[in-house]
Amino acid sequence: MPYVVTENCIKCKYMDCVEVCPVDCFYVGQNMLVIHPDECIDCGVCEPECPAEAIVPDSDARAIAWIERNRIFAAQWPNVTHKDEPPPDADEWKDKPGKEALFSPEPGA
Repeated sequence: MPYVVTENCIKCKYMDCVEVCPVDCFYVGQNMLVIHPDECIDCGVCEPECPAEAIVPDSDARAIAWIERNRIFAAQWPNVTHKDEPPPDADEWKDKPGKEALFSPEPGA
């Protein structure tokens, strides 16, 4: 059961999860991260590290709309193996609902 990054990550992108991932399965977009489901070993160490609670197992109902998006964009975005600074306004976006419309398909740096 791979883990999935959901819309709670949009505009937050804290990246604490990247630091603990033993297999480097995170990929960075312009305003969120995704997990490559074929690389994730289901260890779960990333889930409690996310301040935005954006990471869930694929069996969680919140993951359904994001499983395929994680797969697609993990193949297009660059791999990220170290934590960068979150956006300056990440805390303002952390608990806001309905961020899916703000999703950017553009790769991160």
